Amino acid sequence: MRRRCFLRSLAAVQAAGLAHVPLLWTRAAIAQSPDGLAAPDPFKPGDGPNHPIGIGQGIHPGRVVWVRDANATSWDGSTGHWWDDAYTNQVVVHSMTSRLVRNLAGTKNDRQAWDALFRSFNNTHNLGTSGYRPGERIAIKVNCNQDRSPEWGTAPSPGSAPSRVPRNGLPSPHAVVALVTELIEMAGVRGEDIMIYDVTGTRNVGQPIRARIQANSNPQFRKVKFLVGTDYNLGGRMAPTPDLENPIRFAKGDLPTGYLPRQVTEATYMNNMALLRPHNMAGVTLTAKNHFGSVHFPNDGGWSPRVLHGGILRTQSIGSYNPLVDLIGHRHLGGKTMLYILDGLYTAEHNESSVIRWASFDDHWASSMLMSQDPVAIDSVALDLLRSEPRATQVRGNPDNYLHEAAQAAKPPSGTVYNPDSRGTPASLGVHEHWNNSTARKYSRNLGAKEGIELIAGV
Repeated sequence: MRRRCFLRSLAAVQAAGLAHVPLLWTRAAIAQSPDGLAAPDPFKPGDGPNHPIGIGQGIHPGRVVWVRDANATSWDGSTGHWWDDAYTNQVVVHSMTSRLVRNLAGTKNDRQAWDALFRSFNNTHNLGTSGYRPGERIAIKVNCNQDRSPEWGTAPSPGSAPSRVPRNGLPSPHAVVALVTELIEMAGVRGEDIMIYDVTGTRNVGQPIRARIQANSNPQFRKVKFLVGTDYNLGGRMAPTPDLENPIRFAKGDLPTGYLPRQVTEATYMNNMALLRPHNMAGVTLTAKNHFGSVHFPNDGGWSPRVLHGGILRTQSIGSYNPLVDLIGHRHLGGKTMLYILDGLYTAEHNESSVIRWASFDDHWASSMLMSQDPVAIDSVALDLLRSEPRATQVRGNPDNYLHEAAQAAKPPSGTVYNPDSRGTPASLGVHEHWNNSTARKYSRNLGAKEGIELIAGV
């Protein structure tokens, strides 16, 4: 049963007065694979702990910073919404973001950290040795997969347009505000140089994000731009224009050529601000899959990643082609990303569900944020966190296939020739490994090795 078919049938059940059907039944149905077969087994790494592959990226290669603060999240699960100011503490979230930036750069204050990160990025990308300069644009990619309605946190109920169903696995407005505040107040970035976007046609960047940013008394905040799907380019939001001069050529021959928004290709830097959560097709949806909200296929769905879904399934074997590697390797996506950030304040059970508390954190919310300059390393750490959470039941099959492929991009296990923008693919797009165990959470660099991941955890 495909997801759409299941949701239609669930709507019919509810309409028939059978809304008391157990939640376990709905979860079991959603847990099926897209081909209707039973879901694969829970994920178990095949490469064992502390066996790094690939080359670490960033000012401190392979470094991933993780901050968890339970004081950031206080929703009781029923009153109001988790994104209300009463239940997400902006001061704490901003403090978490500040710690992430400082620990990632290895500096004592935020201004030094941002300057170091910009200079390091520019130096390694042949853009000179300076930091940010006014006029250089920064695109912030957020994951608004569940923001499909003018009303934040709801979506049309299948088969009954007037009604609404909960859909609250959304980006944290407070996390986005904290990042924008850091960029404007600490990095010195002009508001007009910042653009927040998700351009899939059915997605919005909802009012709680935009309203919080524009409510700041600093006029720079009101100059921040918003680029959204074509269904929602109203109220000051921009609509995307495909840049036909910068195609993405996917390595698998039957996939069409894709394109990006011109507003993205014209940016100098990218901040990839993804969500920490499982996915019922791919196993996980992290920074790599976040760019499913960046692509355009003129003859295959428009602003939609639908044609790529078959290439990211968790049922694929290790050593299979994966289009996520093409996205990470493209010069206007991974190639211009200065920071990778994972918002895990309130994490959803999977891509089509609501937020859940974590059993591994004493039945509290995940209350976490992660940051890195290495796209493979941060997704590897996130995968370890998710596979260790008993309630993250969708982390199944081989969700790490793309990490193996990306870490060894020039000679991947699949034998694929990844060359998404005709520049050739680097030897490695980042470093992948698994920690020693879920208690110590040590990676190779934490254990004294010169290669691998270094996890700095401020739990």
